[in-house]
Amino acid sequence: MALGFYFSPVSMTAQQYDDVMRQLDQAGAGAPKGRTYHSCFGSGDKMMVFDIWESQAEFEAFGATLMPILQKTGIDVGQPDVMPIHNTRAG
Repeated sequence: MALGFYFSPVSMTAQQYDDVMRQLDQAGAGAPKGRTYHSCFGSGDKMMVFDIWESQAEFEAFGATLMPILQKTGIDVGQPDVMPIHNTRAG
C-alpha cells in the first residue's frame, strides 16, 4: 500500500531545501527507489514537503542517506504525518 509522508519542519528555507536536493543528487539519491511523487511548497522559512512512497521500508531505506544530509544542513524535519494513499491522479 502506498503511503503519503507530510513533513512540516519548524524552519526550512528554499535555499536549505535546494542544498539538500543537490546533496541527494550528488549521493545518487535524487530519485530514490520507491518514491513515486515528491513536492516542496511554502514560502519564507516555512517550506514543507509531501512525498508518496510505495512502502514504509523503501522510505526508511532512503532515510539512511537523507538524515545525515538534513543534520549537516541544520534541518530538523521532526516526525512526518504518514497516511495511506487512497487515490492519486495526474492532471
